[in-house]
Amino acid sequence: MRLIVTRCTVEYAGRLETRLPEALRLVMVKADGCVAIHSDGGAYKPLNWMNSPNTIEDNVDHWIVRNPKGEAMTITFHEIFHDSAHELGIDPGLEKDGVEKQLQELLAASPEVMEPGLVLVRREHYTALGPVDLLCKDATGNTVVIEVKRRGEIDGVEQLTRYLTDLSQDPTLGNLRGMFVAQSIKPQARTLAESRGITCVEVDYDMLRGKKSNEWTLFDGDN
Repeated sequence: MRLIVTRCTVEYAGRLETRLPEALRLVMVKADGCVAIHSDGGAYKPLNWMNSPNTIEDNVDHWIVRNPKGEAMTITFHEIFHDSAHELGIDPGLEKDGVEKQLQELLAASPEVMEPGLVLVRREHYTALGPVDLLCKDATGNTVVIEVKRRGEIDGVEQLTRYLTDLSQDPTLGNLRGMFVAQSIKPQARTLAESRGITCVEVDYDMLRGKKSNEWTLFDGDN
């Protein structure tokens, strides 16, 4: 990973055009080619980014980051305060707590409880940003990217959004949908998810484990 603390401007041209005026920022280049621009605020979401695969044209005082879609992000360096490279190695990934892990296993065994006609394709589907909990196909043949949480909060929606953006570059997956599944989903997270076309599903963990009854209970985003 390469980290550059710099006073810079950033211009993006693609599906739309955006510009970040001159300011002090962190430019992060990951080993897979992902380039992200961060400010000194927020937990993790960059101001602008280009997911891999990318090519970086290094013109000393400015970079042009391009991807196969024809999108381009130009980073102009006005002053560089720090430039370093670090070898992080292979990350083992996020370890889920016992409840969240078992919830994922139960849903993988019976995906139809999340939506009728849903069929599991793969658990822990790898992306450049980490493993997707569940990859499924719905009744109409769409690929459904599913993030499973114990408590559904905004950061989980953002995580799923990043997975969807990354997987959209894989033409073999066809049409993509997102599904956010949790025991409970906070109203703010539900609003954000639904504004992005992501289906929200609440499931009863105890009932899934058979503690209450053999019947399934779920609440979809339409209720």
